[in-house]
Amino acid sequence: MLSSRPPHAHPADSDVVVIGGGPAGLAAAHQLTQAGLAVTVLEASGRIGGRMATEHRDGFRLDRASHLSLPDSPGLRRLPRPLPLCRLTGGVLLHGAGHPHRIGDVPWHGADAPAARSTAFDQVWPRPDLLRLGRPPQARLGARGLQARVAEGALRPLLAALLHDPQHPAGGRNGEVALRAFARRGLGLPAGGAAALPELLAAALPPGAVRTGVRAVSASTTEVVTEGHGTFRCRAVVLATGAAEAARLLPGLRVPRFRAVTVLHHAAEGSLPTGPTLIVDTAARGPVSHTLAVSAADPLRAPAGRTLVTSVVVGPRAGEPAELLDKAARPQLAEMYGVPAEGWELLAARHDPEAVPVAVPQQGVRTARLLHGLYVCGDHRDTPGPTGDLASAHRAAQALLADLGLRAPRPRDPEPAGAAAHPG
Repeated sequence: MLSSRPPHAHPADSDVVVIGGGPAGLAAAHQLTQAGLAVTVLEASGRIGGRMATEHRDGFRLDRASHLSLPDSPGLRRLPRPLPLCRLTGGVLLHGAGHPHRIGDVPWHGADAPAARSTAFDQVWPRPDLLRLGRPPQARLGARGLQARVAEGALRPLLAALLHDPQHPAGGRNGEVALRAFARRGLGLPAGGAAALPELLAAALPPGAVRTGVRAVSASTTEVVTEGHGTFRCRAVVLATGAAEAARLLPGLRVPRFRAVTVLHHAAEGSLPTGPTLIVDTAARGPVSHTLAVSAADPLRAPAGRTLVTSVVVGPRAGEPAELLDKAARPQLAEMYGVPAEGWELLAARHDPEAVPVAVPQQGVRTARLLHGLYVCGDHRDTPGPTGDLASAHRAAQALLADLGLRAPRPRDPEPAGAAAHPG
């Protein structure tokens, strides 16, 4: 699917040039292609996917980032075909100073579930209460059977895990959307690694539509000038890069503040008693915000007999050296998982200083249309993470098609509730 043509051997006139081969750019390109436009995607690096990259190492599949998927997200229903997802059937465990609280109505019943699970997880919130959490604050706090103090005590740490932002406003639009999507169908992981999403999108594009190793140096409504690959002429341009790169190409475009994230990947021997459960630390006992035995949900991510544990550090501590984070995280992880962690192998520590764009509560989503023929998308214009990438790509494609007087393609019909689960 990726073009290997030499420099300058490109079509002289595409309808649309998309700058950026991450999920946002590829999703926009797919929707525009479905509407009958000829689209060229330019990616500066040697691979597609942006942050949604998966590294293969000694039988493990290590994601560069660690955003979870919300199966109820509208963006997933606009994909060319369903994205195979491995569901977190253990739900979310809020691990605080007292007894842990499990959120969700799909508790884990795996073979390794401890006999005393019902006493360890002393509160289970069913889906109706979770749906109340996703309503506006005045409706949520007055919901019958859901105490305000308990709801708000769980709300912020849960949002920190869903949006990678521990300071996200509890009543913000993005948080409400994420909570309702989580309440309806829980959480999942792309089967085989995060790279499955951009690979699915790229595979749906015409051969040669994606050009890797092509760096844009300037952009306008009718052309993109590249470094060493000539000028791509077009009818419209979509910027689907990170915020800083978009501002470089379009001076004056606002760059948001960012929160840093470091992802720690550990290998543990055997299986862990928590199973496919996202564990969120609500007591701030260490650097880790949340952690997950990812191979318990997706066995493809670890060799037989071993467990891949992925933990996320958000905020100021994410900037600490990897060896210090690893040392500080192990006692915390041991308490959260209920097993010793001293012998775990640190496989990788992935630091991104600009991982999460900081949301502005009163701003909401930002417009995709800058000018007739010039559009911008990415999670820095919407909800942080792949959900925001796909949503902003849809808005950019819709705006572009409207400006050209074309009809947007209809989204794929939603699959049944269990269809996205990983087979086997």
